[in-house]
Amino acid sequence: MSRRSQKKVRRGKAVHNVVAPLPRFLAWENWLWGLLLAAATVLVYQRVWHAGYIWDDDVYVTGNKLLTAPDGLSRIWFTLDSPSQYFPLVYTSFRLEHALWGLHPEGYHWVNILLHVGNALLVWRLLGVLRVPGPWLAAAIFALHPVQVESVAWITERKNVLMGLFFLLALLAWVKFVETSSRQRWKYYGLALVCYALALFSKTTACTLPAALLLVLWLKETRINWRRLVQILPFVALGIGMGLVTLWWERYHQGTQGELFEIGLPERFLVASRALWFYAETLLWPVNLVFSYPRWTISAGNPLDYAWLLATAVVAAVIYFARHRLGRGPEVAALFFVATLSPVLGFIMLYTFRYSFVADHYQYLASIGPLALAAAGITSAFDVLGKRKRFLEGALYGALLVSLGLLSWRQCAMYTDSDTLWWTTLSKNPDSWMAHNNIAISLLQKGRVEEAVAHYNKALELNPGYGEAHYNLANSLLRLGHVEEAVAHYEEALAINPNNAPAHYNLAAVLVQTGRMDAAIDHYNKVLEIDPNHAAAHNNLGAVLGRVGRAEEAVAQYVKALELNPNNAEAHYNLGNTLLQMGRMDEAIAHYNETLELNPNNAAAHNKLSNILRQMGRTEEADAHLQKALEIDRRRPH
Repeated sequence: MSRRSQKKVRRGKAVHNVVAPLPRFLAWENWLWGLLLAAATVLVYQRVWHAGYIWDDDVYVTGNKLLTAPDGLSRIWFTLDSPSQYFPLVYTSFRLEHALWGLHPEGYHWVNILLHVGNALLVWRLLGVLRVPGPWLAAAIFALHPVQVESVAWITERKNVLMGLFFLLALLAWVKFVETSSRQRWKYYGLALVCYALALFSKTTACTLPAALLLVLWLKETRINWRRLVQILPFVALGIGMGLVTLWWERYHQGTQGELFEIGLPERFLVASRALWFYAETLLWPVNLVFSYPRWTISAGNPLDYAWLLATAVVAAVIYFARHRLGRGPEVAALFFVATLSPVLGFIMLYTFRYSFVADHYQYLASIGPLALAAAGITSAFDVLGKRKRFLEGALYGALLVSLGLLSWRQCAMYTDSDTLWWTTLSKNPDSWMAHNNIAISLLQKGRVEEAVAHYNKALELNPGYGEAHYNLANSLLRLGHVEEAVAHYEEALAINPNNAPAHYNLAAVLVQTGRMDAAIDHYNKVLEIDPNHAAAHNNLGAVLGRVGRAEEAVAQYVKALELNPNNAEAHYNLGNTLLQMGRMDEAIAHYNETLELNPNNAAAHNKLSNILRQMGRTEEADAHLQKALEIDRRRPH
């Protein structure tokens, strides 16, 4: 470093004034440091290598029919059939992996880990070309920091690591475009646009890239004129377009509506300011991270809730007025942090805010700003001290990275399986009604029904408006034979969410068992209003209509059920029974035969068919079916 540069550092000049050499990717030292970074990251995530599925991984992977359907790829990209938001590139990657290794979770976890490794290397490269001091250290902190574990160890968060890959590639292409003076620069511009589109197709929070493009220009002290703004305009248009799609999807397809999400503008600013400090704290002291944090209660009428907003304003003022002394580095780091977090700070209500306003995976990319600033500050400080402190520098770097790596390795244990995730969450956040609900689901699957009921009741004690817990509790109470209590909780679930089709369906079945046919018919009709293609609801509605003497309506429902699912043996049998009651013998025989073709061991169908054939004088055939019915009955355990 020149004397002039050292003098600038001693006077506290801008971090970016300390020029770091560009990485020479063909030099063996860079290959060595790159391999060290990759190996350390893979080793830290050792507990994830053979981890299982957790929480909504079933929605994205194990239960996602789009991964196996012949027309699944087109439906992923061009329909509303995606089980969550519009993440077509993520579902496409899952579909490809499903073809390669099926539902073995190890493959999906390894892809997430390798994508994270790639992102860390790209952070190193990006900070290097921007001449930010300590680029490798920043990349290593990014790779090994515990707040990243949620994005890497949770298969569903493929959207985060995949979005990060294309976001960083777009930034690198933009830097190359800005620095290149020949006509060849436009190919980098096109590459940046393509990578940006792929990032948006992975996760819509990539819409903050245009702000990052401006910050790159600001950091490089490149003039931001109308020509530059016009170049950024297509990125803004893409981001706004995808953002509007996501807002519509969240509100009308995901259900981000109701009192829970109706938060006033003052409260949104209070939530955002508190969230910023929360994320800064977890970056600085990542020792008590949890999958689901408590949801804050924020009120514009509470003076204490303004403390976070005031602190944010003070820090912003300090950075602004100290910019002549500190340079643009802190400004860029802070603005990148805030801008990249902005879609998830609370200004826009997300479905996941029903659980908590914050989550570790929200700051996957945003963390690059503060971490790069910290690494640059540490590196610049040691540059001032000179070669005499190189041993101390290496020791500090080693201690820092080993500490972060051990914390991440320990954090990975939470994500090994669903039970571990929820019990660990409950130990750190005892008031997590979501954890109680999911623990209860697991207990119910293991046949521990009474324990499951206790956890559902605890979830509802913490959050009486938790419709899913009411629905799950009702199902559990049915297994214990508590029918009327189950009915009450189904009704509570429907009061909270009238469009809960499974609750309508299950309640209708219970009402049939208790003889309340008219109410059951109403609920089956509600199911079909919500989902007209619910074949089982058509069949069951037909059965109830038949029992109350509305035979023609029953036939219409059975016919519809068979249009939707021609291989529904129960619907064929029920339709045969109704046609028999109406005296339409030939049609009844046809459907009984269809029933037996699909299910040869249906003794009741054999018996019905035997009786009809005997009445028609076809004794030999009737006897054959009677013998078959008796044979099936003998084989049944009594």
